[in-house]
Amino acid sequence: MSQTRASPGPRIGALLLALACAACATPPARHDWEPRLRGNAVVMLGEVHDNALQLRLRLEALRRAFAAGWRPAIAMEQFDRERQADIDRARRERPGDALHLIALAAPASARGGSGWNWDFYRPFVALALEYDVPLIAANLSSADTTRIVKGGDAAVFDAASAARLGLDQPIAADWQAAHEREIDAGHCNALPPSAWPRMARAQLARDAVMAEALRQHAGESGVVLLAGNGHVRRDIGVPRWLGAAWQGRVFTVAYLETDDDATPLTIFDAVVHTAPAPRPDPCAAFRPRSARP
Repeated sequence: MSQTRASPGPRIGALLLALACAACATPPARHDWEPRLRGNAVVMLGEVHDNALQLRLRLEALRRAFAAGWRPAIAMEQFDRERQADIDRARRERPGDALHLIALAAPASARGGSGWNWDFYRPFVALALEYDVPLIAANLSSADTTRIVKGGDAAVFDAASAARLGLDQPIAADWQAAHEREIDAGHCNALPPSAWPRMARAQLARDAVMAEALRQHAGESGVVLLAGNGHVRRDIGVPRWLGAAWQGRVFTVAYLETDDDATPLTIFDAVVHTAPAPRPDPCAAFRPRSARP
């Protein structure tokens, strides 16, 4: 407002302030699928990892479900499975302290080496602590993923573990091929085809490990998995590892960017679209140095 313009009188000013506050307090729009977030549901909420808007919208939807009485375990891709003891110890030492938990269970984050932006994920940790629900380390570590790429499943899993996860069974050709296409596209078509099967096998193992975490913690209060959109795909992701008996409880939501015209919408139960996050060209690193801008 220009300094030369007269300011509104006290009553008008108070009315304008009240209207502004009412607008600020307007709750965000609910999605028609949110009633599925209840009971013993096995819910998988996807994401593009660096899209802050998506993670905020997902947190709001989850908070509304908690406010309505849902108390699921929260399983997170951001924590590697071997850090579960650290999560539990942090909760005993400092209940309610999300920063302490992250420091213990994702120690590389303190050095900037975890690959995750914990400013995005700390609110989900805080939500689990606020409502005192289980927080589950659901992911296969990068180190184990690399071992599988180099040496196959046997480099990480013994025979009993492989059988428990379902990794001892043949992978259907369409399932394998779909993962290989995703590996190729995700690396900007720069990898040699000989690398696709081994990298796809590691991705399959990650999904199998996440599925096992959900089976173990999907009690009567349900469980929610927070993971990338690729993991929550019904056709090739974690849901497929759960098998037919679980499908009635599974509900998947993808958070996709509006410029994503490659991901089929029918492989999820629901989709939320957001604007793309600003980011450098992800394929620039794969180009010859002379061709980079």
